[in-house]
Amino acid sequence: MTAFWVGIDAGKSAHHCVLIDQSGTVLLSKRVENDEIVLLDLIATIAEIAAGAEVCWATDLNAGGAALLIELLAAHAQPLIYIPGRIVHHAAATYRGDGKTDAKDARIIADQARMRTDLQPVRDADQISTDLRLLTAHRTDLVCDRVRAINRLRATLLEYFPALERAFDYSKKAPLILLGGYQTPEAIRRIGLTRLAGWLRKRGARNSAKMAAKALEAANSQHTVLPTQSMGSALVVRLAEQISAIDAEIADVDAQITDLFRQHESADVLLSMPGFGPILAATFLANIGGNLDGFDSVDRLASVAGLAPVPRDSGRISGNLHRPRRFNRRLLRTCYLAALSSLKNSPASRTYYDRKRGEGKSHKQALIALARRRINVLWAMLRDHAVYREPATVSGVQAA
Repeated sequence: MTAFWVGIDAGKSAHHCVLIDQSGTVLLSKRVENDEIVLLDLIATIAEIAAGAEVCWATDLNAGGAALLIELLAAHAQPLIYIPGRIVHHAAATYRGDGKTDAKDARIIADQARMRTDLQPVRDADQISTDLRLLTAHRTDLVCDRVRAINRLRATLLEYFPALERAFDYSKKAPLILLGGYQTPEAIRRIGLTRLAGWLRKRGARNSAKMAAKALEAANSQHTVLPTQSMGSALVVRLAEQISAIDAEIADVDAQITDLFRQHESADVLLSMPGFGPILAATFLANIGGNLDGFDSVDRLASVAGLAPVPRDSGRISGNLHRPRRFNRRLLRTCYLAALSSLKNSPASRTYYDRKRGEGKSHKQALIALARRRINVLWAMLRDHAVYREPATVSGVQAA
């Protein structure tokens, strides 16, 4: 049986470690650098104190700053469980004192690991899903950077040329090409419709004639030169180049994700499910660790994905279901988007969604219900390594 528990309050450059015994007595409390030699020395010190007894480690991070520690513990066959920071935060209110220190947090982590039996071990992921987790997270950051850059570009255009700002959708390639050469009313009027259309066509802009006409119409609607035009137009050029560069990087990352994902043994299984393309399927795979080994049941997977409502019953009040607070938000977003996409090409998904709407559910509620139903199907597909087969339907109703 476990005789000692180690709580690690993980950080970027250093961790705080607390060792307790079965009675909760603190045997060791020290700050250690996030360095391989120092961490190996800590593991050896804990093993010496335990003198052959079983030790359970617990941490409030399962990636990032704790990655080196997690790998070293796995290499030394040390059991490690994950305690989310939210649990530590709420548990701190039950301990004496209002102060917060790394030592106190590490003590709470160790004590919670000692008392609780429902905490999950840190799951090992295969190499492909580990790489996909990093790539998909990087892609998400790039998409967020792109949205911010587009918003900054539109805000800058509003400062000196509002007619051009509302004329185009700057998430597309062609308007960015236009801004790379012509950003002011005078410049657009000077080049004229025919030459502007030809200039856009040579640079690969789609619907160049229509774009040139809209740009000229915007230019003819404003003849006042605002004091922000000189600096604003220069910033617009830089922002347009930045957005184009982000687009190119996203395309490269997408290709890398697709190539890596197709090497996984479950790639064909996931791609057969309506609504899943390479990017969404890769994100799903990355967030479950590459397989179902980390989940006891399909209900546990649905709970981690935030698709299982939690009851909040009290006294005579029952059936009071609410959205969970602790779940993997990237996994929820992936399942939600896949369910939304499946409405286009899966009659079974469309039938189930329409039935939920007919029951009075909102669009969002119906999609979440559909995503929960699809989790059951995905679980069976991955468990049996079987591709998806669309159920037979009779008169628009799914056959039993």
